[in-house]
Amino acid sequence: MLENLTTERRNQRTMHLDQMSVTELLTVMNDEDAKVAGAVKEQIPNIAQAVTAITESLRQGGRLIYMGAGTSGRIGLLDAVECPPTFGTSPEMVVGLIAGGSNAFIKAVEGAEDREELGVTDLQSINLTAKDAVVGIAASGRTPYVIGGLAYARSLGAVTISISCNKDAEISHKADISIEIENGPEVLTGSTRLKAGTSQKLVCNMLSTAAMIGLGKVYGNLMVDVQLSNEKLVERAKRIIMEATSCDLPTAETTLELAGRKPKLAILMILTGCTYTEAQEKLELTKGFIGPAVQQA
Repeated sequence: MLENLTTERRNQRTMHLDQMSVTELLTVMNDEDAKVAGAVKEQIPNIAQAVTAITESLRQGGRLIYMGAGTSGRIGLLDAVECPPTFGTSPEMVVGLIAGGSNAFIKAVEGAEDREELGVTDLQSINLTAKDAVVGIAASGRTPYVIGGLAYARSLGAVTISISCNKDAEISHKADISIEIENGPEVLTGSTRLKAGTSQKLVCNMLSTAAMIGLGKVYGNLMVDVQLSNEKLVERAKRIIMEATSCDLPTAETTLELAGRKPKLAILMILTGCTYTEAQEKLELTKGFIGPAVQQA
């Protein structure tokens, strides 16, 4: 029942929200938001398990697939679409599914989240396999679309992970690894786009970023596989190369071009003095990790 869910309870601090001054309202919102990071921290052991499982799936050629409805679905989609420019992944490597289809990102598709079979159909449409990792996101933990998708993914042998904001959530029982974030009641009763949405975004940030680090797409704290899709990112790539190698700007610019505009290759070429082809070979041997490739030089 909805009334038993933490995400649906009334917050005692905001019982007179409509009578507060703007400053009072914003202060209480900020105070409540400050609790989110702590709630996420309590789930780090489970998040770590999820990262390990996702990384292994990706290493085996599988995909990271987020699925959810409404705000939860949009958060998964946001994380998925940011991976190609940030980490140089293909658009197929990290996928976001939202109940009602891609149009539901902009405009709600009523009733789509209430059908378990739609979760199954969406996973079938992208040819889900046992190699993949499916992350079902639902603040309430009871969304049929996500429940159906997780159950189907599990039946195929895919890794299944759930993210909810209620204890003993329904979707937790459909997943191999469950992440349950207890944020407490929302400032605006039942509006899970607030603390629940913030906590889900934090967890998705952790899952994708940590998994990509595990795939060698980061050197130090630099995103060395960034795609140069605009001028800002071209300039960022030059700075990344300079930071990683302590070279000057002309060297970074020249080597970036010689490396086919791939910062990771440019860094390795500068650090080891190797050619473009040699840099490619070194990275193939180290599965994309710059550090081991430099040590072997």
